[in-house]
Amino acid sequence: MGMALIGPGFIDLDALSDIDTGVLGLDHQPGWKKGRVWPRDYVEEGPVEMLTPEELAFQKRYAFAHLIRNGITTALPIASLFYRAWNETPEEFASAAESAADLGLRVYLGPAFRAGHSVIEADGTLTVEIDAARGRAGLDAAIAFCAAHDNTHGGLVRAMLAPDRVEYWTADLLKRTAGVARDLGVPVRLHCCQSTFEVETIRRSFGTGSAEWRHDIGFLSERALLPHGTHTDREGLRIIADSGATVVHCPLVMARHGAALNHFGDLRRAGLRLGMGTDTWPPDMILNMQIGLMLGRVMGGELDSPSSADLYDVATLGGADARGRPDLGRLQAGAAADIVVIDLAAHHLGQVRDPIAGLVASANGRDVRTVFIAGRRVMSEGTIPGFDFAEAHARAGAQFERLVAQYPRRTWRHPAVQSIFPPSYEVTRT
Repeated sequence: MGMALIGPGFIDLDALSDIDTGVLGLDHQPGWKKGRVWPRDYVEEGPVEMLTPEELAFQKRYAFAHLIRNGITTALPIASLFYRAWNETPEEFASAAESAADLGLRVYLGPAFRAGHSVIEADGTLTVEIDAARGRAGLDAAIAFCAAHDNTHGGLVRAMLAPDRVEYWTADLLKRTAGVARDLGVPVRLHCCQSTFEVETIRRSFGTGSAEWRHDIGFLSERALLPHGTHTDREGLRIIADSGATVVHCPLVMARHGAALNHFGDLRRAGLRLGMGTDTWPPDMILNMQIGLMLGRVMGGELDSPSSADLYDVATLGGADARGRPDLGRLQAGAAADIVVIDLAAHHLGQVRDPIAGLVASANGRDVRTVFIAGRRVMSEGTIPGFDFAEAHARAGAQFERLVAQYPRRTWRHPAVQSIFPPSYEVTRT
């Protein structure tokens, strides 16, 4: 393979699995004014599916190919529910299982489900509504999916439970979800400790912090995967660490929202289990490692912690350990043959003396050349058999524009698209 790093595949515990509308928020805030929260009149009208089954199937396959392209060999997908009628469906995830198996990606799959959502009232007030019946129905559908699809396609497809954000749940339903995960032997991922709104909602609803509440209801365990951990205090992180749960570190998407884990070095030394996630475009684990290193040093005020090896370990061993998979995240006898070859000879990398430090200093996901998953060569020299990146990119762009065109319908006061997402500079024509 020449001048290359040959290492274990990356494990993405919060893997982008759609055409990411989250990038629209980079310069367009606050989100509740930009179609990221449903207005009251849209809720009363009846939310609709803004993507067809064919579009949902395409975006999973498109995203899965890009995960492989970036050296991710095990993925736990995440997609936005903002443009869904309510939950993801078992049918679309049955299709996703087929796409993953065809491409050769190792996945943990389960339709996301929720018991509540945010609403913007006519006067601009932000509220949370809970629909416990819908939450129970979503959990039941997820249980049925797990029964039908866990450990299929030669073990390449496993199941998980994916309840939506912590502020959209009742204690009884979250407790039941954790119990089901234990009984089925599957992971359960819950986005939490990720926003000021969440912190205020949980305290208003339950009189305590998010980590404390989840501990009190018995949700936390070694099966729990918790993106993002940026909005809690040291006591909350200690509670999570003591439970054996894993915080899923997604530094890129959180840095875009002005937040960072506080802080990587101390938390690892305190025994907190950490894994990595991409969560947004680009699904570039190397970029997330780079940002994680820089933010870790800035937040900790330390010149040498975290190290490049620390981030590499979390992107490989951290995810494997979070899943209780000693056969993943490492190259050794008895491990699955998930192998990634990263080119270190390219001139844009500059001079490379230590391969791990060189990776974290200068490389990116486009430097991944060849990927093996479970011993199968799924990508060679940037090419995935049966997948045309140029054709898929064009189709994804058209699908993205169709979705953006629907934003006024579900945006507060229904402004035109040009008002929701104005250009960075005024466009003039002569």
